[in-house]
Amino acid sequence: MDLVVVLVVCVISLLLLSLWKQNHTKVKLPPGPTPLPIIGNSLQINFKNISQSFSDFSETYGPVFTLYFGMKPTVVLHGYEAVKEALLDQEEDFSGRAHVPVFERTNKNRGVGFSNGKTWKDIRRFSLKALRNFGMGKRSIEERVQQEARTLVEELRKTNGYRKDVYLCFIHYEKTFDGVDRNKLV
Repeated sequence: MDLVVVLVVCVISLLLLSLWKQNHTKVKLPPGPTPLPIIGNSLQINFKNISQSFSDFSETYGPVFTLYFGMKPTVVLHGYEAVKEALLDQEEDFSGRAHVPVFERTNKNRGVGFSNGKTWKDIRRFSLKALRNFGMGKRSIEERVQQEARTLVEELRKTNGYRKDVYLCFIHYEKTFDGVDRNKLV
């Protein structure tokens, strides 16, 4: 009996400590519904109609509010004006990415998908520059791909669709299909 009482007191103490830590964090967060310890606001959100839940929260707390998913606070921007202000007017403050400890440990903050901060910005800038040099965003590459696809379809029609080794040569070799020796492809 004494063991049960001790366990209940420990659990209640941990829950109260958790609640106190959430309310006394040093980070200033926007207002939001009071979270429950450990599960956060999960019981207050209708997961079948999340957009309606967010609309209800925005009516009460404004277009920018804080929800807790478990112990993790999440700032929610609801509505066009709030998103526009955050992404256009205050883009430096909102250009970061979420910290996911599992990905940080496994990838050591490398790569476009899982890096963060200055590393992410540098990799993103380099990747976009490389893709633009390749032709992303330019009309000419799209027209060349379409022309190469038409040539490929014509070539497959000649062989009744039997050739499996024909592909878009321009993308790989910067030469059109007509510029490649067909005997080398077989």
